[in-house]
Order: sequence, then C-alpha cells, then structure tokens
Amino acid sequence: MQVLGIVGDSDSGKTTLVERLVERCDGSVATVKHCTDSPDIDTEGKDTARHRAAGAAQTVALTDDGEWFATGESRSLTDTLDALAPDYDYTFVEGCSDASLPKVVLGEREAADPVLSRFDSGQGADLDEILDALDERDPYITLETLVESVKRSPDEDRSGAIATFTGRVRARDGPEDPPTEFLEFERYDGVARERMATLRRELEARDGVHAVRLHHKTGVVEAGEDIVFVVILAGHRGEAFAAVQDGINRLKAEVPLFKKEVTVDEEFWAHEREC
Repeated sequence: MQVLGIVGDSDSGKTTLVERLVERCDGSVATVKHCTDSPDIDTEGKDTARHRAAGAAQTVALTDDGEWFATGESRSLTDTLDALAPDYDYTFVEGCSDASLPKVVLGEREAADPVLSRFDSGQGADLDEILDALDERDPYITLETLVESVKRSPDEDRSGAIATFTGRVRARDGPEDPPTEFLEFERYDGVARERMATLRRELEARDGVHAVRLHHKTGVVEAGEDIVFVVILAGHRGEAFAAVQDGINRLKAEVPLFKKEVTVDEEFWAHEREC
C-alpha cells in the first residue's frame, strides 16, 4: 500500500487534493482524516463524505487523543495504517503534519520530513508530480500484507506451514540503559535491493520452500515499532523454520543497511560504534 500525507492550513485545499487524488488513482483507496478536535464536529461527514463521494472505499478520522471516527476505539495512526494495508492500494492521510510519512505540503505549513512536494493550494497541485514521486517510495508494508502475499502462491495447496520473523526496535537492552527513542535506517539503494532479491531467490530455491517475502524499513522507526519481516511459505514446519532463521541472519549480514540509534543521551551510527 502506498501512503501519502496531505498537510496545510485549513483554507489550503487539503480535502480538495484528497478528492483529486482519489479520483485519479487506479486500485482501491482509503482515506484518513486527522481531527485536532473531537470528531463530533464532523458527525455529518462534511469532509469525510467528500472523500467517499470521490470514490474512497473506507474513511477513517483520528483525533489527537487517539479516538477513531465511527468506532470510538482508541487507535493511533500506525494502528490505522496497519489495519488498512492488507486491503488497499493507496491511503491518503489528510493532516498529521508531524508524522514520518511521505507528504505533500500546501502553503507555508511546516511539516516533518519526508516532504515530496510543495504547492500553493490543493486545486493547483500537480497530480502527475505527486504520484510519480510516491511511486518511487517504498510501499507501506506490514507482516499481514506479506503473509497474505505468500498465501497467493500457486504452490499454496502444497504448503502446510507459514513461518514469520518480526524484528522490533528494542527500547533498551537492560533496566539501567538509557531508553532508545528511535532508530533511523539508510540503505545503499541499488545494492540493497539486488541483494534482497538474490536472497529471496536463493531461499525460494530450497526444497520444500514455496514462497519468500523480505522487507526492511528505512527512515525513522520509533521504539516498540516493527523494523524487519521475513515470511516463509513451505511444505513443512522444519523447512519453514530453517528458512526464516537463515533469511534474517543473511539479511542482516549481506544487505547494506546503516543504522543510527538515538537514545535520550546520545546518537550514533552503529557501524561506527562497532569498528
């Protein structure tokens, strides 16, 4: 799923740009509306109804307190995107200027990186420029999206096991350690993609292994969030477990990814600290 934030002041045309993007995109689209106040102000769907009228199959509104429009459940932006990822090709997030999502900024509004484009208004924004830049970004991947992907393998009927590994940002190694606030990952792009593809092919060539999915996030990943996934579809559990273990070990050893750790006390690149 590709995710894009649209941020700007209240009169900048954020909802107009969401409408234009929804109408333009092929595939299934969901939208998220970030509400700074209680969702009761939009109970008649003034903005979210416009999203749906443009063709969005699902619309979610969030408040700063974690309230989820239409359900009343407490839900973060990450929780919301994780829930949408298996079912949608695109999600457009209106608001959330501080989120670490790729985003379009309208007007003079300040917003957290990464910023893909800036325009004066939503009506004047160049959709081709926005969507081309978005397509160059990694999609929003969750463990569930990868599991659903391997289940679509043509060899699924001969598979009796799905084994997975999830790596997370550990807040601290010991009780006295300074807490980690976040990790930031960079990759040597062309080489990293090539080595990840090679690793996938070699794992899938094993006897009894039918499908493999590998994904490592880049950018900022906060404490407690997922970093890396390995998913194996195999005939039997032994083959699946062995491939998962080899997959994560080889990914860490062979794929050029650079990690910066930011704690409450300091920040450092892990490869420099190890040297």
